[in-house]
Amino acid sequence: MSELNLPILDLSLLDQGPEAASRFRDDLRAATHDVGFFYLTGTGVSAELEERLLQAAHDFFALPEAEKLAIENVTSPHFRGYTRVGGERTQGRVDWREQIDIGPERDPIHDPEGPGYNRLVGPNLWPAAQPELKDVVTEWHDHLTGVARKLLRAWALALGAEEQYFDRHFGDPQTLIKIVRYPGKDDPTPQQGVGAHKDSGVLTLLWVEPGKGGLQVERDGEWVDAPPVPGAFVVNIGELLEYATQGYLTATNHRVISPKYPDERISVPFFFNPALDARLPIIELPEELASEVRGVTDDPTNPIHATYGENALKSRLRAHPDVAERWHADLLAARAAS
Repeated sequence: MSELNLPILDLSLLDQGPEAASRFRDDLRAATHDVGFFYLTGTGVSAELEERLLQAAHDFFALPEAEKLAIENVTSPHFRGYTRVGGERTQGRVDWREQIDIGPERDPIHDPEGPGYNRLVGPNLWPAAQPELKDVVTEWHDHLTGVARKLLRAWALALGAEEQYFDRHFGDPQTLIKIVRYPGKDDPTPQQGVGAHKDSGVLTLLWVEPGKGGLQVERDGEWVDAPPVPGAFVVNIGELLEYATQGYLTATNHRVISPKYPDERISVPFFFNPALDARLPIIELPEELASEVRGVTDDPTNPIHATYGENALKSRLRAHPDVAERWHADLLAARAAS
């Protein structure tokens, strides 16, 4: 355990021989059993790519408001595009941030009899004034997809399963990239950049602008800071991996405190999740690990669904009530009646 409150793991150990790889897997299992969060170095992401991504983020948020609102997410039934400051909620409270959401580029599914989560499938909304954004996001997505797959194979072995366990059950991954700007606040008390929550999927790789704090992780009932580490991602697991391991691995509450005005903060979370219709089976853990299973978190206000699409839809309907009310009133009515 490092003095940074979270462990630091080096992904490159997986390529340094059996002993180093085994050590990485042991540390990975321990970190996500004990904390659910860790720093990850050795990912092969270049400083040059990080700089291009950060510049693209600054350029996007500097666009005239009319350019950003032209791709506002209320125009997308698939929850894609730009969300203005105050346009997202966590646990019913307004998050003080603006962002653009980018998912897999796909045609919409027109099937009124199909599951509600099919509505998450569709095209992205890209700013006409910034064509280079798509190029850098695509490069970022492709590299982090490789990192995520490598991590999941290590997890599979660490949990006593075959190396391709997650590959077999993922299907076509449902990824999501958010490019987020937290504007500064001058209130005397900490403000909610994004409220306390757990991620709804399997795996999150978070890149944070160097030198910018604000991320906090809940440990033993207390909030601890998770400042950025140069060259590292902050990694956490989501509810679906907690479900698949019946609580042996834990999804952890986290939040972001707004920076002090006039400072701001850019972060880019990458969510790597299974296909919407994928249902991760419960992993049959070795006896020594099964004895430490804690069970899935029982929270009636936030049920964990085994099918990823149900979990993802739950989160999107809650986070973006304006999009939900405009495009998915029938889903909201059905949920209210259930």
